[in-house]
This record gives sequence, C-alpha cells and structure tokens, in this order.
Amino acid sequence: MAVHDECKLKFLELKSKRNYRFITYKIEDQQVTLDKIGGPDQTYEDFTNSLPADECRYAVFDFDFTTDENCQKSKIFFIAWSPDTSKVRMKMVYASSKDRFKRELDGIQVELQATDPSEMSFDIIKSRAI
Repeated sequence: MAVHDECKLKFLELKSKRNYRFITYKIEDQQVTLDKIGGPDQTYEDFTNSLPADECRYAVFDFDFTTDENCQKSKIFFIAWSPDTSKVRMKMVYASSKDRFKRELDGIQVELQATDPSEMSFDIIKSRAI
C-alpha cells in the first residue's frame, strides 16, 4: 500500500505548525490519499461529522486540553474509523494497512479504533489524553 507524499506533508504541518485541527485519509487505487482537512478553528464535533457513516477512514486529530495543574497541552490522536456498516472488503484493506500507514506519521501519541461514534466520544478522547 503506497502513501501519497501529501499525506505526510499535511501531517507534519498539523504536528509542527498547528495549521489544522484534523485530517482524514482514505484509500483509493491501492494508495492512501487525503480526504478532508479541518482548520484550527474546527471542533471535535466538526471532525466526527466529517467521517462517513458507511466508509472506513484513517484520521488524525490534534486535541488541546488543560491538565488538572492548569497546563495547556496537546496530543495527536490516530483514529482508525471502521463503521460496522462499511463493506467487509473495505474493513479488511484498512485493517491490514493501518500499521504501515501509522508508521509513516511520526508523532502519533494516542491510537483509537472505532466502529461507531460512541467508541470515540469526546469523553473517551479526553480520558485517553490525560
């Protein structure tokens, strides 16, 4: 499975320049390509709404939070979105390519696998970040 260079470049911009809140990726023609990009003013709800209900996606989300000690922090989440309603073949392709793609994105801090929105609710993201 090939990874388009643009995927890595946009991830580096999210990580170092904080230009984006989230990026979603899809697999097309045996290659991981960019799907959607959310600006820094986008919310977690905007991110979850951008994921299709019946297709798999990979996503990275830059989560900002404040610790109990009142420190501003940020964690980069890698989310493998594989809804139950997506095609079996699609789920298999995404599952088998996930680790290789994730290795291309240096700087992922938390990984999450989700098959429906409840498995990646804001509360779960928050609890995994702290």
